[in-house]
This record gives sequence, structure tokens and C-alpha cells, in this order.
Amino acid sequence: MTDRKSTAGSDGLPVPDAGAEFDRQVRTLTALGYPALAGRSPEEFAELVAPLRATAVERVGAPADGPYDPAATGRVPFVLVVTRALVPVERTMELTTLHGGKLPGFVDRSFEPGSLERFVATEEAAPPGRDGVHLLFDVERGEEFCGAVPNDAMAAVAERGRTLLTIEEGVALLTHVPQVLVKNKCFSLGGSRSGDRRVPALWISQKAPKLGWCWAGNPHTWLGMASAGGRGV
Repeated sequence: MTDRKSTAGSDGLPVPDAGAEFDRQVRTLTALGYPALAGRSPEEFAELVAPLRATAVERVGAPADGPYDPAATGRVPFVLVVTRALVPVERTMELTTLHGGKLPGFVDRSFEPGSLERFVATEEAAPPGRDGVHLLFDVERGEEFCGAVPNDAMAAVAERGRTLLTIEEGVALLTHVPQVLVKNKCFSLGGSRSGDRRVPALWISQKAPKLGWCWAGNPHTWLGMASAGGRGV
């Protein structure tokens, strides 16, 4: 894997360094109430994620020149992920919003009761570490796969040596960089499967983010396949 030498910031603004971006993401999670949802104080939560900061700085490197526009490129250097080992997906999803929006994200009713828990990380997308937090690097929402059969898109991602995003990683991407979820450039999360033909996905519905699923053999013109270069702790 080749890490992109760039870090995250805001639309049209110079890109800050990885350390500053990591701190911003921690502040975002804290402001949304993640520490309490994880059964920790803000100080305990900060202590939990603190070791990942050095990893982000080492893997991502110096800031790139020019503006940062994830809505246009669909690319993000890294995101801080909190898994369901700490906070249930149902709770984290309702803390998401569209960029500039106010309506909370939601889980589609097509997930029958109890089914979401069965959508777990595949062996290839298993989160590293045991603390329920990790970093996801070199993230792409994968709009090049809009209109492709999801099975074919997932195979192409694997051939490139990249990894598919899990549900938790997709929610983290949306939480930290909501600009990536835009009309006609939504994305599947093939790193979480339940043993059947369903592939989870994030798209826009009723002016809010929605976590749903689509069949692995059915293409959608507005749905790509998100991937990443790797994970770290």
C-alpha cells in the first residue's frame, strides 16, 4: 500500500496536518457524545484513542498543498473509527447528518429486527486491535463503481490490494467527513456481510443519511463501492 501524503480539512481550505485533523475528529466524537455512549468520561475516551494519533501522523505524513474537497474527489486520508464493540451502530448512525443538513441519519426498516447484528466484518476487513477503535487510511467512496454489479466491484477492489469498508467504518467516514455523501455518489460497505446476498450501503433518503442494503448482483447507477488502503492502531 502507498499512503497518500495528505490530510483532512474543510472544503476549499488548506489541508491541516494529520495531528490537527486527528484532534478535530476526537473533538467531533466527543461533542456527539461518544464517550458517554461508550461508558467513558471524555478524559477516558481521549486516553483510549490517544495512542492512535502517532500512527496517523506517521502514516499520513505532511499536509498536501491546495484545497481539500472530499465532495468532489470522494477521497479522505484517514478517519478515526469507533466500532460496535464500544457503541452500537444504531446509535452512531443516528448521530450522522448530511453536510449542511440537520436531519439525523437512520437505519432502514429493511433490516429486520436483529439482522443488523449479523452484518459483521469479513475476515479481510476485520478491525485491528481489541479496544474498539482504529484508524482507516486512504479512503475512497468509490464512485467509479456506480452502475457496476456489487460482486464485480468487490472483486476489483480486492485485485487492487485494497480493503472494503465495514458498516462502522462507513458511519465513521460519514461522521467525520459528511461531504463525501452526495447525490448520485453514495456507496456500498462490502466489508460487513451476513452470509447472504445483501451488501450494506449508505445513501440519501428523506434529506438524511440512510443505512440500508442492496443485492450483491444488482447494480445501481448512484451506488459505488467504498474502499481503503489499510487500517492501523
